[in-house]
Amino acid sequence: MNQVFQVEGMSCGHCVHAVTGAIQEIDSAATVRVDLTTGTVEVTSERPRSELAGAIREAGYEIAA
Repeated sequence: MNQVFQVEGMSCGHCVHAVTGAIQEIDSAATVRVDLTTGTVEVTSERPRSELAGAIREAGYEIAA
């Protein structure tokens, strides 16, 4: 299942690594694509959206409403 999140506060490679790592920590098979220019994180995972969003928040980033 493909899900897209609008994430605030990402600005560098460290941010990409942090968000990717947080998601893959709960789903090691997840595919994560981060676009710093648009602030989007696209995740292919079977995990529920709420779990993926929680992982992003725990990494220190906010998801835009």
